[in-house]
Amino acid sequence: MSVVLITGSSTGIGRLTAETLAAAGHTVYATMRDPEGRDATAVAELTKRARDRGHDLRVVALDVTSQTSADAAVRTVLDEAGELDVVVHNAGHLFIGYAEAFTDDDVAHLFDVNTIGAQRVNRAALPHLRERRSGTLVYVSSTSLVTTPPFLGPYVASKAAFDALAVVTSYEVSQFGIETSIVMPGAITRGTGHFANASKASDRQVTAQYAELDPLVERTHEAHELLFEAGTTADPQDVADEIRRILALPAGRRPFRSVVDAARAGVDHVMALSDLTREAFVRRLGFAETLELKR
Repeated sequence: MSVVLITGSSTGIGRLTAETLAAAGHTVYATMRDPEGRDATAVAELTKRARDRGHDLRVVALDVTSQTSADAAVRTVLDEAGELDVVVHNAGHLFIGYAEAFTDDDVAHLFDVNTIGAQRVNRAALPHLRERRSGTLVYVSSTSLVTTPPFLGPYVASKAAFDALAVVTSYEVSQFGIETSIVMPGAITRGTGHFANASKASDRQVTAQYAELDPLVERTHEAHELLFEAGTTADPQDVADEIRRILALPAGRRPFRSVVDAARAGVDHVMALSDLTREAFVRRLGFAETLELKR
């Protein structure tokens, strides 16, 4: 079993993944921004359930917008557990609105959370993983970087950058025995706080100039729910179960990419071709070894 750090564990996929991995026997550090404040209820619920079930699940503060916080969280894991095997990059936020109406500060903030946050956590964790020459980085990406739905502009852009950063990082860390798995959930409209807690654009004047499109934006959540066949919906537990399945595989046998999409948008086919094209290009560059896990 592994020692696992998960970002964004207060709700949704992160929380379910923390509980699922703990139930599978892993030692789980469920991290969240404010365990003693806004996330206190989530902490109480998580720790009680873990205690009642005999699972090794611990909560640690980690604000992915702070390198100091990321460093401290990883240091806590190493001090308590003595090692760190897996990092699950899950923290993220959703913006809904008109692309023009999001200010540069809006977009920069979202990238700070959704993209740069993973870089900070990697910078905190990778020195330990490289020294051990083993470990796994799991990135919770999104099918939206392929489907690019309307009115989610900054979110789609940030997840595309997050995914690309995961890919290019994988070349380098593979040479230190560190595996990468990118899990791409499809649209999930229930069981997470994404749609309910989505932020709006700051520039209200520009937003008002798009008023004729407001009826479309207002049914963004409904439109995503209509993607599913009658009687079905996307369950965030499916993503948690896929992460559990991946980590149960032997080192060196974990998939580089896995699509979990109840909407059946065909993203798995697109990404299969995309990754084959990318790998062929890397080989043509003469960097084939970066595609293989060095043991």
